[in-house]
Amino acid sequence: MRRMTKLALATVVVLAGAGVSAGLHAQQSAMTFFISSAGSGNGGNLGGIEGADALCARLAKAAGASAKTWRAYLSTTGAKSVNARDRIGRGPWQNAKGVVVARTLDELHGENNLNKQTALTETGQVVNGRGDKPNMHDILTGSDPQGRAIGGGEKDTTCNNWTSADAGSAIVGHHDRQGLNTTPPMLSWNSSHPSKGCSQAALVSIGGNGLIYCFAAD
Repeated sequence: MRRMTKLALATVVVLAGAGVSAGLHAQQSAMTFFISSAGSGNGGNLGGIEGADALCARLAKAAGASAKTWRAYLSTTGAKSVNARDRIGRGPWQNAKGVVVARTLDELHGENNLNKQTALTETGQVVNGRGDKPNMHDILTGSDPQGRAIGGGEKDTTCNNWTSADAGSAIVGHHDRQGLNTTPPMLSWNSSHPSKGCSQAALVSIGGNGLIYCFAAD
């Protein structure tokens, strides 16, 4: 009788664990937004914007959310400049745990629900922010607060359109909405400041890891 009781309890634990796993998998399948759990490993050289899209798609597929068109939230500059906001569909977008971060483009670039607790990776993990070791809150965007390319001037804002791991710089945002002070740029998720450079070491040195935002565009 005691053996049967232990067996029954073990079965309940296994089934409960399977239920939790199935629930998380279902949420990840419905996921339409995440921060990449990894970058290219080569600083701001993402293989161009196409390489960044491929990174988003690869990570989403591994998490069970491949049945979507995934786009990196990145702008490019030059004669054929691209605005990050024009690449990602119209929303709504939700994270790996089913929490909506924004319902529309206007909300995403206004009063959204994107912060350290909601801007999760494709596996539902929180990304290190200010105060954590290492800090990784600098997310590559190359964009202004409205999600558009930053034109004019000679300063690089996109690591040579995401092909450089050496010269140049990139505009980054703070996913945790924290910075050195409480001015709007420091609290911005998509347009806080330029990086010191485009190498992996340069990005890490100021609180980044070459991570990007990924959105489902359909």
